[in-house]
Amino acid sequence: MAIKEGLFHAAWNKVLADLEQQSWPEACLYVVATPIGNLADISPRAIFALNHADIIAAEDTRSSRVLLNAWGISTPLMPAHRHNEAQAAQEIIALLNEGKRVALVSDAGAPAVSDPGGRIVREVKKQGLAVKVIPGASAVIAALMGSGVTSDENPAFAFAGFVPQKAVARQQWLRKWSALDVPVVMFESPHRIQAFCKDLLLVCGPNRQLTIARELTKRFEQVTTLPVSELENWFAEDEHHRLGEFVLILEEAPKADENELQVQADALLKILLETVSVKDSARVAARVTGLARDALYSRALELKDA
Repeated sequence: MAIKEGLFHAAWNKVLADLEQQSWPEACLYVVATPIGNLADISPRAIFALNHADIIAAEDTRSSRVLLNAWGISTPLMPAHRHNEAQAAQEIIALLNEGKRVALVSDAGAPAVSDPGGRIVREVKKQGLAVKVIPGASAVIAALMGSGVTSDENPAFAFAGFVPQKAVARQQWLRKWSALDVPVVMFESPHRIQAFCKDLLLVCGPNRQLTIARELTKRFEQVTTLPVSELENWFAEDEHHRLGEFVLILEEAPKADENELQVQADALLKILLETVSVKDSARVAARVTGLARDALYSRALELKDA
């Protein structure tokens, strides 16, 4: 795809000139989103902020230096990761109090969104210091864009972050999140993805749909949706399917049939009425089934008198 070089450079120079006129206050923390895989997925505003900061607080200084070098940015770096975040927050506050501009970046994507940075932002705001957000690439949004599971009519989704590493914790976690009536977005690593799929089959059964997004924004980007029953074969058919970091989107929980729910509620009420009052039976059944408490109270009275 050819780009008319002269027009591009003219437009780029105009953008840079416009950025120069924007507000870039001193004594401010700039929270900057960075690419999730493709170095070109960075905004001119992010480049400008990183270039004009006095220092960049980075989750991984080595990977951030690769990005900075690609864009000719020589701003010094300081570490700000999960293990030193409290200390880094105090160092950043001291720099801001000296009137410095500090940029905060994570390894990829948005700081403080399933990445370190949230504590730093909170501590800076507690001190009454300025925070500016410079948005950009997001693995969550990219996966949703390529999946088709959300729409303008049904935009809701939940973001659950990283899947727990241990099997028991992972299964408990899946039971909680898989019960939601909206799609759930989660992250998983390549060396645990197959164990995750086995637990997903155990918890959700074979028919739930899972969207697998891998290598997002890179050359071998892939977004595919499969029933849980087909995941094992999909991973087995091509070794490349197991490579890359994974963004997973679990289909929302199926809606229970109302007649089936009422049958379940009746069975539950009969058991509860053996030991507790009508009122308490209706209250517990409402919490379990999601049906209206008043209707369950009336039904409990009928069952008790039957």
